[in-house]
Order: sequence, then C-alpha cells, then structure tokens
Amino acid sequence: MSLPEELLRVVELTRAHNRWRRFEAINLIPSENVMSPLAEAAYMTDMMHRYAEGKPKKRYYQGLIYVDEVELLLMDLMSRLFKVKYVEPRPISGTIANAAVFRVLGKPGDKALIAPVQAGAHVSHTRFGTLGALGIEHIEMPFDQERWNVDVDKATKMIESVKPAFVTLGGSVYMFPHPTKEIAQAAHSVGVKLIHDVAHVLGLIAGGVWSNPIHEGADVITSSTHKTFPGPQGGVIMTDDEELYKEISRVIFPWFLSNHHLHRLPATAVTAVEMMVFGEEYARQIVKNSVAFAEACAEEGFKVPTEHLGFTKSHMFVIDVRNLGGGAKAATLLERANIIVNKNLLPWDPPEAVKDPSGIRLGTPEMTRLGMKEGDFKEVAKFMREVLIDGRPPEEVRKKVVEFRKNFVEVKYGFSVPEELEKELTKIPILL
Repeated sequence: MSLPEELLRVVELTRAHNRWRRFEAINLIPSENVMSPLAEAAYMTDMMHRYAEGKPKKRYYQGLIYVDEVELLLMDLMSRLFKVKYVEPRPISGTIANAAVFRVLGKPGDKALIAPVQAGAHVSHTRFGTLGALGIEHIEMPFDQERWNVDVDKATKMIESVKPAFVTLGGSVYMFPHPTKEIAQAAHSVGVKLIHDVAHVLGLIAGGVWSNPIHEGADVITSSTHKTFPGPQGGVIMTDDEELYKEISRVIFPWFLSNHHLHRLPATAVTAVEMMVFGEEYARQIVKNSVAFAEACAEEGFKVPTEHLGFTKSHMFVIDVRNLGGGAKAATLLERANIIVNKNLLPWDPPEAVKDPSGIRLGTPEMTRLGMKEGDFKEVAKFMREVLIDGRPPEEVRKKVVEFRKNFVEVKYGFSVPEELEKELTKIPILL
C-alpha cells in the first residue's frame, strides 16, 4: 500500500527541520543544546512508553525494576556532581521544578521577591507565569543597571521591609553571578528561604566555572537539564535541607505530575557522567567563546551594553539593536540567514515591549558542543554584521553560513555509542 499523504508530509517536515537545525543553521539560543549520540540513544528506549507514579521502590505500577535503579543512579550521580545531599529528578521541566518549590514555600496571597523581568527573570518567576498561576504576587527587587545585577543594598532593605514568603534569584538573561551569599543572609534574617534558579548555568556549575548557590547559602536550586548542561529536556531540584526535600517530593507527585517521562532518566544520567569527565573543559570553553563572541560583535559595530563589565562571565550576552530596527526585526533577518537567535527585553524596556524589545540574546552552548572555538565565533559576528549593519540580503549570507556550518556537525565533550551497545540501544531516527 502507498503511504498516506499526511504521513509523507509529517516525514517531509521532520526531515527538513533536522537538516536545517542539525547541519545548516548556527544556533545561538542560550537555552538550547544537543545531546551526545550516547545520550540520544539512551533517550530513545522502551522507557518512553512506560509509566511510573511515585518514587523508586514505592511505585503504583509494576514493571519498573530497572527504571527504579536508573532513577536512583541518576540521583546519586547528580548528588556527587553538584556536591549536594538531596536530588529530585522527577520534574519534567525547569518550570515544573519552580512550581513545586514555589507551592511548598508560598501560598495564594503571599509575596515573592524576584529579579526584575526586564533584567532576566524567567517567566515562571512572575505573575505572568507560574507565580501568577499559584496566586503569589511577584515584587521585583531593585536592579543595578550599571552592574547588570541585583542591587544588594536596596534588595536587602526590601527583603527586611516586605518579609516575603521566599526570594528567587537566577534568570534567563544571566551574564553575571547573582549575589547569592548576601541575598541569602538577608532572606534568612527575616526567616524566609532563598530559591536560586540555575537552569541556564547548571553546566557551568557542573564544570566548576560558577559556584553552586547551595554552597553560598541558597536553600534550594531549581533547574532544567538541557541548556549549558547538555542533557534531554527536563527539570531537577537540589537541596541540602532534608525536610524541604521531603516536602517538595510530596508536592511533585501527585500535584504537578504523575508520570515523569522515564526516558529522560538514562539520558540525563549519561549526561551527568559526561559532565564528570568533560565538564570543566566544556564549561570553560563555553565562557571563553562567549567572551570572544561578544568582543567580536562589539568590534563589528554592535552595541554590547555589558562591554564595560568585561562583556560576560557566562554562556550568553545581549546586544542592543534599537538602532537596527529592534529585536524582532533583527532576529527575523538573522533567521533568514540561518543564524538562530531570540529577541529579548533589555532593562530599559517596559514589559509590554516583549513582542518587539530592544535586544537580541546570544549564547554559545550548542555551537561550542559542536566544536566551535573563539575564532569561529568571530566569523559568526562578521556574518551578523553583513546582515544587520551592512544590509546584505540574508539569503546571500545564508550560503556562506551553510558552508561554514559543515565544519561543525559532530558532538564534542560527550560519548558516542560504543560498538558493543549499538544493537542494544535504539538509534535516534533523524529521518535524513
């Protein structure tokens, strides 16, 4: 029988996406990465078909004897990697991780202090997202635009005055470490806990480039597992507080999820081992690339507002493109040239500018994992200049981008599938 037309269309679209994103486009979105071949193989296993309510050894379903062992192994690996006592790997996203912790520490009508939205707070930290869904009011801490960070003195006074249910640090525009120690001290002085969302910098922490906020006074960290930590999409919560860990675990199931997408577990475990082996080298290269890329963008004529601070200490930076038509236009033009970025609010933007903000956000995790070094990112800055400053047709530049991208198709800082395991593990069907 011939295949249905609809099926052929699905395959065609999937193949087109894979060719474009895996082999032809330069991805600079800081919140994205790619798994290693071995992690992908571990992801594409029978576990994706199974259901596991509850915790290991205490399930409501049978058939999970190996799933339980994988989950316990993952918890142990993450505990060792991040030097924390308790790991909750069941959240299926960073947002679900945040929701569980927020619900434990706050209740409807409470107040929470967060980093400013325009300065990088994730939507889940706000009234527009998870906090709003839980009925918790968000209050933004003062932001020091000169330092691109939370204003410690003003934030401390606000914590003492407001006495919120909890305080949240971390964000999705995160170029410099937030003042965990100082804010933790202020929060603890009024009897409230500090949550640090490390979704963007989890891999930098694993590699020792950034400090673990737990070791600086944060009570709990939340994260996704697929940004600078190059695993499958998912979430994780970590803490040294046993009582808090138990409360969070009781909330994860059954309030925020039932099954927790079991194929994530072996893939995340593989990634944890990879970060034990390659993490320091990978994290350091991510940051070196980020600084070199930001410097190159400034040299090519772009406005990098954190230049006076050494550009960045993380995997990302932002560019002010108000003089180039704004963030929406810049991101669209670059996409047509096969350079993938995202438009982003900058500190001076009002929240309603979200659809056409002043900036674009750029990151180096994925292309670093595919082998790019500092000099390669300087070439990318030139491509961007040709499109946005010189005004060359994006389709013209795209030809050069596609040719350039051919040099970067293999995952580094990770494991391939060993020959002896190829028959055991299902290869990812990329439909090429």
